[in-house]
Amino acid sequence: MQDLLQRTEAALSTLDPSDPITRCPASVLALLPSQPDPLIALAHSKLHTFPFDSVPTCWRRLYTDASIAKAVALIRHGIATGDESGVLHECGASKRGNSEDGNSNYEARSEEWVDDAVKVLDMASIMAGAAGREDLVEQILSTLQAHLHENQPPSKKRRRTEGTADAFPVAGHWGVSRIPIIQHPMTSTIAPSMQAFETHMKTAQPLLIKEALTHWPAMHERPWSSPSYLLDKTCGGRRLVPVEIGRSYTDAEWGQSIITFKEFLEKYMLSEEEVADASKLGYLAQHDLFAQIPSLRNDIAVPDYCYVEPPPMRSAMEVAGLADGSKAMPPQLEEPLLNAWFGPAGTVSPLHTDPYHNILCQVVGKKFVRLYSPDETNKLYPKGVEGGGVDMSNTSKVNAEAPAEELDAQFPLFRKAEYVETILGEGQCLYIPLGWWHYVRSLSVSFSVSFWWN
Repeated sequence: MQDLLQRTEAALSTLDPSDPITRCPASVLALLPSQPDPLIALAHSKLHTFPFDSVPTCWRRLYTDASIAKAVALIRHGIATGDESGVLHECGASKRGNSEDGNSNYEARSEEWVDDAVKVLDMASIMAGAAGREDLVEQILSTLQAHLHENQPPSKKRRRTEGTADAFPVAGHWGVSRIPIIQHPMTSTIAPSMQAFETHMKTAQPLLIKEALTHWPAMHERPWSSPSYLLDKTCGGRRLVPVEIGRSYTDAEWGQSIITFKEFLEKYMLSEEEVADASKLGYLAQHDLFAQIPSLRNDIAVPDYCYVEPPPMRSAMEVAGLADGSKAMPPQLEEPLLNAWFGPAGTVSPLHTDPYHNILCQVVGKKFVRLYSPDETNKLYPKGVEGGGVDMSNTSKVNAEAPAEELDAQFPLFRKAEYVETILGEGQCLYIPLGWWHYVRSLSVSFSVSFWWN
């Protein structure tokens, strides 16, 4: 630990002249080693002055380096106020207060510095992308996680596992009672060859792929269906994650919050109670969890199908009805874009389109998915430009599962649109061609990974 802290401090104090952070005022950089808090506040204000894509890199770099400097100070203080290695004490009457169950109040206090350091580093990743320091931030977090494993009291390890089932609740109010009847099933196949998949792509039709994830560790030896495994991979649940609050991002009461992974599990994923109010649902949606926590990335693999050469971008956009000049062509991707989708039963991705081909892989639970061809767009009532100039034309105004009488009254063409649908189960993948509209609802606790590519 000490060696890593020294190397980190050296990296922060030795800046390459070409480093974007050097564009910050010299008077600001002079405060970096000793006063990181005001620099974090300054950089935070700059991050909110510009649209995220337009924030000058120097301010994202400043937010990152100031956060690392603060984390180093927290870790050093935590180690200094513990013993020589920062051990979380199991015994030692002089350092502990007793609680009714005989456990240590000090034990909780001795972990506070870890909580604070993890929070600071995760905020650097979430707010600034850990700009220029991705590997260093991950190294510090991995070292903290290893430190916790090495020094965790045996009694606490026992308490974490005794008397608790290491599984997510079975689908309840939002799941079993609302499993739809599949009336228009889509084409499905069992793990097609690359050649067969390439041939299918030329049809520009969706495809349900079965038995495609059997080799993923996340399905077996490193199971994402295990809450304790996920807690272990997130530094005992200390890692911060951005969570959407509400059933769908199109709902008026929808919001967002950054909370610890442990709080997310306890509040939204592990409750056995029925959720009668959809606005109380929490969803870790479209988040690059694997850049933030690379060890989870090792539990999965990019499907080989993502390396099949798709139709030329312009041709694919024309097939999808997106090449009329009204929208910019999406950038060419060097590697697939990965996103995590983790939430309880009842969470919804409203009817929308994406600017890339998509392989949606289901690791835990089940989802209901309905898809509409780009040819049906005029019946799907796309939104337009909304408040603040946000272009929402890739999202439909329609709640795809609203009662028929409501749909006919408000959107008379919608129920005339042709569609295909499926229930996506564990170990299955769904190929969604570029431009296809899709509506997704979780039928149980669900963990999915999407792979966008072009």
